Amino acid sequence: QVQLVESGGGSVQPGGSLRLSCAVSESLFRAYAMGWYRQAPGKQRELVAIMTSGISTNYADSVKGRFTISRDNTRNTVYLQMTSLKPEDTAVYYCNGRFNGRFAGDYWGQGTQVTVSS
Repeated sequence: QVQLVESGGGSVQPGGSLRLSCAVSESLFRAYAMGWYRQAPGKQRELVAIMTSGISTNYADSVKGRFTISRDNTRNTVYLQMTSLKPEDTAVYYCNGRFNGRFAGDYWGQGTQVTVSS
């Protein structure tokens, strides 16, 4: 089993910034994709940002230019830097990892709440 633990959520005013962290119990070199998803009340979970093969990144159109996904292989941690936050970014944010090898599978963190409000 691979464990993912998110942190860094909270409340922020519009225009503010937050950095989410996802600590992973397994080496990131075994992950072929790491991503961040979010789910707002009454809505389906949606992809926010994804990093594949440790290099290629893709973002939802709604966050392009504002959010950045990155990783620190020495810390087995994935980050989501969020800037210029808007009220519509309010959601529970989930870290996702897709792994090969001994722990092959699709894993999720427990989620962290982000609230953007004045």
